[in-house]
Amino acid sequence: MKKLTHIDSSGKARMVDVSEKPLTQREAVARGVVTMKKATLKLIQENNIAKGDVIGVARVAGTMAAKKTSELIPLCHPLNISSIKVDFSPDQNKSRIVIEARVKITGQTGVEMEALTAVSIAALTIYDMCKAVDKEMVISEIMLIEKTGGKSGIFRRK
Repeated sequence: MKKLTHIDSSGKARMVDVSEKPLTQREAVARGVVTMKKATLKLIQENNIAKGDVIGVARVAGTMAAKKTSELIPLCHPLNISSIKVDFSPDQNKSRIVIEARVKITGQTGVEMEALTAVSIAALTIYDMCKAVDKEMVISEIMLIEKTGGKSGIFRRK
């Protein structure tokens, strides 16, 4: 079993020292799902939600969230992110929207938490903007899909 890096020798939480790590290109992709009533999905696609453009606002919210991850999660490093892309794929058959965030950096630590935060906040934004018409929406399946770069190498969810 791998050793937890955010715990010091006395068992206290700490931010990992990455100062000796080389700069490498790193990328992470996360995904999540918001399931809703068919009528809600239709309103979103027709841009008829009273609060406005749900997908546009959720994209901006996800982007902003990725940039603020270190302010939200105590032991994350502040990062100079080079690219954030948040995409949305409506799935009519399952009455849901699949959210995918791709975050890139050249740095000393990974961007998995930034990608996961982007997806989470984009999903919460969809919920917030649509809750007046559908309080039964479900946010689920938020997960890391892929990461590249750094000492630990490549991870791809099977």
